[in-house]
Amino acid sequence: MTAILVIRPSSLGDVVHALAVVADVRANRPELALDWVAEEAFVPLVGLHPGVRRTIPVALRRWRRQLLAAAAWREFAAFRADLRRERYAAVIDLQEQIKGSLLAAMACGPSHGPGVRGAREPLAALWHDVRHPVPRRQHFQDRCRQLVGAALGYTVDGPPRFGLVPPLPERGLAPAGPYALLVHGTSRDDKLWPEAHWRTLATQLGQTGIEALLPWGSEAERVRSERIAAGVATARVLPRSGLPALAGLLRGAEVVVGVDTGLVHLAAALGTPTVALFVATDPAQAGVERASPLARDLGRAGQAPDPADAWAAAGALLRQSPRC
Repeated sequence: MTAILVIRPSSLGDVVHALAVVADVRANRPELALDWVAEEAFVPLVGLHPGVRRTIPVALRRWRRQLLAAAAWREFAAFRADLRRERYAAVIDLQEQIKGSLLAAMACGPSHGPGVRGAREPLAALWHDVRHPVPRRQHFQDRCRQLVGAALGYTVDGPPRFGLVPPLPERGLAPAGPYALLVHGTSRDDKLWPEAHWRTLATQLGQTGIEALLPWGSEAERVRSERIAAGVATARVLPRSGLPALAGLLRGAEVVVGVDTGLVHLAAALGTPTVALFVATDPAQAGVERASPLARDLGRAGQAPDPADAWAAAGALLRQSPRC
């Protein structure tokens, strides 16, 4: 079977946005199988899409910390062999960085990517065999869909479809009653929303009978979760969980409220009512509203939303999409 290879190793939110291309390819070029290169931490996420035939793990983040370790070089050699075991009809680089274009160049098949003006790192375009003029100043999801369409000869049409199939929430992880996820963690401190705002929102949710669940991925986030939950009887800090388990929780939530981070983008892609809080980034290029009619973007760079706005948006979504 003829196949294509998508290069989008990271990060979580961008991998989610890029996964919209799978349904486009299935609809327009159903004869093509689709493989994907993903950072090892995000392989379970790509695995939630039944339209991806094979996910090839890469560990660039870990290998950079182990440059002198023989084991890391053996792993890299095994990855390169895995990458080159098949000749692809097209290798499509959606990373928009030099690391993505170099990975694409290692694979067997013509590599496609954005032109110099369209890439996040313009030098990345130098390693592409075919460059496509995809405008830079638009939502990343749109850029991905347009680039893959240009590479494979079809025109993108209609809203995005994600087709992710998460598992059911693990027993004991989700409460028996209605719940919301409050996603406060992010890799950038300038994206954080004040803890007092989170406590206000958790209290308001509890007054409507909705338990607030607080996920975390690092020790600092765990401690912050505990501070937010302190004194709020209807707030609970979750145990640390993997991506599939979190995806199941996100899918079953009444509403998800969070900062501009990967889990929030995943919630919107799953069709869960989602409110994204923008503090330091531009929702026009990274918002969740592109993913779902049940998603809302609040705030913008330099102007954080207040708790009243977040509660109003969450309440409107709960009324619009009641869970029975």
